[in-house]
Amino acid sequence: MSTAPTRCLIVDDEPLAHQVLTRFIAQTPGLVLSGQCRNAMEAHDYLRQHPVDLLFLDIEMPLVTGLHFLKALENPPKTILTTAYREYAYEGYELEVLDYLLKPFSYERFAKAVARYQLPAPALPDATTQEYLLLKDQGGLLKVPLPTIRYVEGCKDYVKVVTEAKTYLHHATMQKMTELLGPRFVRAHRSFIVGAAHIKLLQPEQLVLTDGNAIPIGNSYKLELRAYFEK
Repeated sequence: MSTAPTRCLIVDDEPLAHQVLTRFIAQTPGLVLSGQCRNAMEAHDYLRQHPVDLLFLDIEMPLVTGLHFLKALENPPKTILTTAYREYAYEGYELEVLDYLLKPFSYERFAKAVARYQLPAPALPDATTQEYLLLKDQGGLLKVPLPTIRYVEGCKDYVKVVTEAKTYLHHATMQKMTELLGPRFVRAHRSFIVGAAHIKLLQPEQLVLTDGNAIPIGNSYKLELRAYFEK
């Protein structure tokens, strides 16, 4: 059974942006260009008559900005913002857009944004999931239960594993720690991995933990974090 292609709509007042996005969409399996609009009014009329799955939306356009247009839609399609301005990132985050592409962007960056169109739900732990992390301590190996780990902080070639009782220094990369810790931990920053059970509050720029510690959120992780907690 074949999967229906993802129908895309470009809304941008710049001809060059249309050329770039048209080319990128054409070379991405599973995407099909459904339509192109030069402003919000055209897009509004188009959406009334045509179903769209994924919207590539510019922000700075004449008469009505992309953000005002998106706020006015009752059931907006999944949206990726495309803009030359960094200052709208937070507002886009509040509107729950999939991603925020800063012009000019590469095909690799475009593909990463499109991959977020359907994020897989976090895997649920099962009986075979490892429940502990092996760390060196006092000349031996210590089993540190995963639920006791509050967060992991990257420190060059080492990581600090911060638990409820003690902090351990461990020789590993952040990527390796992400693989070892599994689905009950979430990457919040290039230097921080956090135990989801220890998060008290998700704020725009930081996570507040149950012990009162604040963990910064990197710009490239904001949308993934939002999606993680919504699922």
